[in-house]
Amino acid sequence: MNGSPDVQRVRRITVVGLVLNVLLTLSKLIVGAVCASQALIADGVHSFSDLATDFAVIIGVRYWSAPPDEEHPYGHGKIETMITAFIAVLLGLVGFSIGANALVSWRETGETVGKGALAIALFSIVSKEILFRVTKRTAREVHSPALEANAWHHRSDAISSIPVAVAVTVACFRPDWYWVDKLGALIVSAFILYSAWEILRPTLGILADRTAKDLCGKVVKCGLAVEGVKAIHRVRVRSCGQLWLVDLHVLVDGELTVSVGHDISTQVQDRLLASGLGIVDAVAHLEPYTQGSCSNPAPAK
Repeated sequence: MNGSPDVQRVRRITVVGLVLNVLLTLSKLIVGAVCASQALIADGVHSFSDLATDFAVIIGVRYWSAPPDEEHPYGHGKIETMITAFIAVLLGLVGFSIGANALVSWRETGETVGKGALAIALFSIVSKEILFRVTKRTAREVHSPALEANAWHHRSDAISSIPVAVAVTVACFRPDWYWVDKLGALIVSAFILYSAWEILRPTLGILADRTAKDLCGKVVKCGLAVEGVKAIHRVRVRSCGQLWLVDLHVLVDGELTVSVGHDISTQVQDRLLASGLGIVDAVAHLEPYTQGSCSNPAPAK
């Protein structure tokens, strides 16, 4: 499974991003230092954080794509969730560091910002926006939250370069407005912190086994379509990476034999696994049906 086409696509697009991030990080840090642009240096630090997330995805995909084993009977999908959380936390730390540095040095008069910084900022905007679109499309096609989180990290780098480009432009032509470059760094910081929270928020829900109400309704509808099912209740859904684990109670006619009832519950499980809802494990508990025992009985056939 580690060598599956989807895993190879994740690695391939991430390696492309890794190479671009190396080039952007070096160019932003070097040109930012030469041209005396704090905003561009801050953007370079942001690009450097992308390197860490690229490595996290390249290394992590090897583990979260591994099949279930004795120690991990539900698979290794939660590793992807943890990688996504790591990306978000790292991004937040980078944003806080950039903002703090901009505030501390706010009153310091810097050198005149060189025009070379503007060219690098514009290149960053275009290249990272293209990489964002390609990475996001790949993430949606292979259903990888970690890769999509990395895609949004690319987008944050692209958008954060916009105020940098504006700040550098102003600082180049109005040296007495030296504080604009620091303002650009502060805006970058705020955007990075917001992006980090947007990535981390849903990840915390997954780690806390938060249920998916919409999916619960689809599970009930899917199960009720099986012949012999009178009702379904006590549906529980939790995620394992981008996949889902389901527990539910299947109510059937109490006069049926155990064998027939078992066959019905097995059909429910098989139907859920083949539903295309991303369910990789379904456990159906069999119960006898009595009038009024459930609020969602199957429609009359």
